Amino acid sequence: MNADLHCHSYYSDGLLSPTEVMRRAHAHGVELATLTDHDETAGVSEAHDMAKELGMRFVSGVEISVTWGDDQTIHIVGLNIDIYNPALSAGLESVRSGRDARAMKIGAELEREGIDGAYEGAMRHALNPALISRSHFARYLVERGLGKDVKSIFTQYLRRGTPGYVPHQWATLQQAVSWITGAGGMAVIAHPGRYWLEHKEMEAFLTEFKDYGGRGIEVLSSSHKPDKVEIFADYARRFDLLASRASDFHAPGESWTDLGKLPDLPRDLKPVWSELL
Repeated sequence: MNADLHCHSYYSDGLLSPTEVMRRAHAHGVELATLTDHDETAGVSEAHDMAKELGMRFVSGVEISVTWGDDQTIHIVGLNIDIYNPALSAGLESVRSGRDARAMKIGAELEREGIDGAYEGAMRHALNPALISRSHFARYLVERGLGKDVKSIFTQYLRRGTPGYVPHQWATLQQAVSWITGAGGMAVIAHPGRYWLEHKEMEAFLTEFKDYGGRGIEVLSSSHKPDKVEIFADYARRFDLLASRASDFHAPGESWTDLGKLPDLPRDLKPVWSELL
């Protein structure tokens, strides 16, 4: 199945509307789609309606920001959630409430590097100011001519160990998984290859994730080269995790992989959609 179970609209840090995201997914042959905006479900109903109109299967989704271990930011995708669940809604609101304070700190750090007006510039790129993110800063810095694209800006200014990186306390892993499962959904680890976790740390993280009720892991992600795919396929086997397929699409020409364009999952893995449909 051409399933794509992680993407974003302009309700968080994507550039397209939920309707446009679903139309693009359908045009690229996606058969099962979701919308997983960061800490926000405002675009899910619109995406659902368009997917239904196009005859495409759809599950509701969200991507929750988590702090784990030594200030490591990790993202957990929730699939097939009840977006009106009170505990989930309250939890997402609590996570969103810290974004502006972090953004102001990022702006201050970049100003120390001689880049003035970054906070204001990033805000101009954010449709929803409550969901301001590093992607909005990256687009502003590209606009300023400080890098050729968003990817290079992240590498130079916004990743851990660079001048504009600001650590932040998001939800705990236990909170994120409990909000998702409490809303009837499935918790899936987003793009695990992006995290600075050594083998022992990854094993500890996966053990904790499973203990809290986590069910899946993105084996196929736009962040994963073939060697990473095999690494996380092996983790899925060892920890009995369902495997997901996810482009993490944000915008045309900006994302590593477009909607619906990932290869097939390894045949011996059990896909997440086997328990979603």
